Amino acid sequence: IIMTLHGQGPRGGGRFGQTTPPLVDFLKDILRRYPEGGQILKELIQNAEDAGATEVKFMYDETEYGVESLWSHDMAQYQGTALYVYNDAVFTTEDWNGIQEIARSRKREDPLKVGRFGIGFNSVYHITDVPSIFSGDQIAMLDPHQMLFGVHESGQCWNLKSDIKEITELNDQFAPYFGLLGSSEKTIKDGNFPGTLFRFPLRMKPSQLSNNIYNKEKVLELFESFKVDADTVLLFLKSVQKVSLHVRESDGTERMLFQVTASDSEEDKMERPNSLKTLGQAIDSYSNGVLSSSVTCATYQLSIEVQDETAKETQKTTWLVCNGVGGRGMCGELDSLADDLKFIPTIGIALPLVLIDEDKGATSSFSGRAFCFLPLPIGEESSTGLPVHVSGFFGLTDNRRSIKWREVDQWRDPAALWNELLIVTVIPRAYFTLIMETIRRIQTKKDQDFPLSPRGIYGAWPDPNRIRPHWKPILEPLFNDLLQQPVIFSLNGSWVQVDETIFSDLDSSLDTTETVIKYLQSSGMILAQVPAYIDAVLTMFATKPGSLRRVTPSFVRQTLRKCRHRGSSNEKLLLLEFILSDACYNDLIGLELLPLQDETFAVFSSSVNDKDAVYIASEEYPRSLYPGLEGRFVLESIAPHVMTGLKEAARTDFFLFFDDITKLGAVYICSNYYYTNVMYRL
Repeated sequence: IIMTLHGQGPRGGGRFGQTTPPLVDFLKDILRRYPEGGQILKELIQNAEDAGATEVKFMYDETEYGVESLWSHDMAQYQGTALYVYNDAVFTTEDWNGIQEIARSRKREDPLKVGRFGIGFNSVYHITDVPSIFSGDQIAMLDPHQMLFGVHESGQCWNLKSDIKEITELNDQFAPYFGLLGSSEKTIKDGNFPGTLFRFPLRMKPSQLSNNIYNKEKVLELFESFKVDADTVLLFLKSVQKVSLHVRESDGTERMLFQVTASDSEEDKMERPNSLKTLGQAIDSYSNGVLSSSVTCATYQLSIEVQDETAKETQKTTWLVCNGVGGRGMCGELDSLADDLKFIPTIGIALPLVLIDEDKGATSSFSGRAFCFLPLPIGEESSTGLPVHVSGFFGLTDNRRSIKWREVDQWRDPAALWNELLIVTVIPRAYFTLIMETIRRIQTKKDQDFPLSPRGIYGAWPDPNRIRPHWKPILEPLFNDLLQQPVIFSLNGSWVQVDETIFSDLDSSLDTTETVIKYLQSSGMILAQVPAYIDAVLTMFATKPGSLRRVTPSFVRQTLRKCRHRGSSNEKLLLLEFILSDACYNDLIGLELLPLQDETFAVFSSSVNDKDAVYIASEEYPRSLYPGLEGRFVLESIAPHVMTGLKEAARTDFFLFFDDITKLGAVYICSNYYYTNVMYRL
């Protein structure tokens, strides 16, 4: 079958080429890919972080401003309720240029900037049609519909100095930018605003850009969605230290609803600044091609306080944060990708110091999440299964909502490969450093108010059964390093290595446990108790299979042969009870733990000699029939289950049972007596 297709292609010479869609269509596509919600506020915090701001304020303002002196009558609809965003940094020339270029982000050329994707700021079009910016000596308004400032004009800018006459004449138009969030009449006189103020008039009716109508209720919902993980939003930021949410009523009354603040350690105010300086130098070295075979790590303590004025609650969480920068030369493939993608191999790991359960690790209320400087949206995609939060210079999907992973359809995706390399090269070393630094602080601050107990450190170890598949490659390199160090907290209060330790999982409620542990410690053994998941880690990642030593009846019997027990009779009975518990009766031979009625102990022996036999009395033939022979009978007052164990031992080939009549001195011993053939010793 032959088919001929006729297309409507170009005919002859002339203009030809691809075209870009109208600005509104381009922005609508961004909004489709970038859902609204609290992530919008995070993008604006990222912009503030990039600019070096230390504080960010969000304010819903119900003020209705005048509509008489405006640029045009069409501007009247934008003089009402609005969302303001303030930060205390000033726009640079690069910032002014960058915010006008929506198709690409200038931040890509500077990998130190967090918000390196062009769609970040433009997510505000979910809220508004006409965003505006007031920073330094400039006030600018954006109009993607290109209807307010002239044909094909997508915005207008005024200078506070050179355009002061027009600004004064259009008093109503510019009134929304003065008298709030640090801007005042003095700002006009000085011709400069020492910060940045975004104003987003709420969309009151559907537009060509979006049908999304915004009102007070939706803004407060936006605030609530931000509050869900606001306690971690500052965790890995270097500049922004405070974020607050405000409302200004129509009568001018302003209320703060919520505030989150990050503060440095009270004991060492310079710890964090010095750490950030070290990291900055490492980043510069990497960017400049300086070779290094190691990960540069810096650790500091950080407190984050959340004040919810609506709920009248204040919550403070303390974190230990370790940041790491990979060295150039550690991994050639990682370096190549870093140069191509304009990425830097930086990692941050944060351990909560007050949410650790000593036996179970991180409590059920804590769930380790992935960050790309700011927390990624809550959900399966951002959950790691780790007992720490992990931030990294990760390659993200276009909508910045999840980390890219190599899947069948994107196996060769450079950003996805970068993420995998980051996980096996930089994260394990930073994680290792965090745990070792935590131990160091526990040791040096044991007399001070350090929030984490020694056993609490186990809560920082990842649980192989809980960690999500994409993050499992962390485990092997982490534990290969960690298990070579003194990371086990012993029962005598010292930090020891795994191969120095005898691990006990004995039930502390049993009477035998205390005696067994006391005996082994007195014999020079270093004992430790660890949670079940740590025991599983040790079993899985110990350097030599089967090298872990544990407190078992067999181990205690071996120790008793080397180191005789010199404690009380009651302790001996408890030790006997423990070593009988695995029913390995042949291993009793040579142990001086057979209790006699005369309150002495004999040695278990396999020698067959009637005169050395030790008897177990029965109801039919009680010991009272044989006065003076207390040294030949097993102690009758021992626990029933211990007596049962001895009787079972007597039935084995190692402790013979006789059913004929045997003469004991001048006394005849009838059948049905159990006895063990032991050498009687005082």
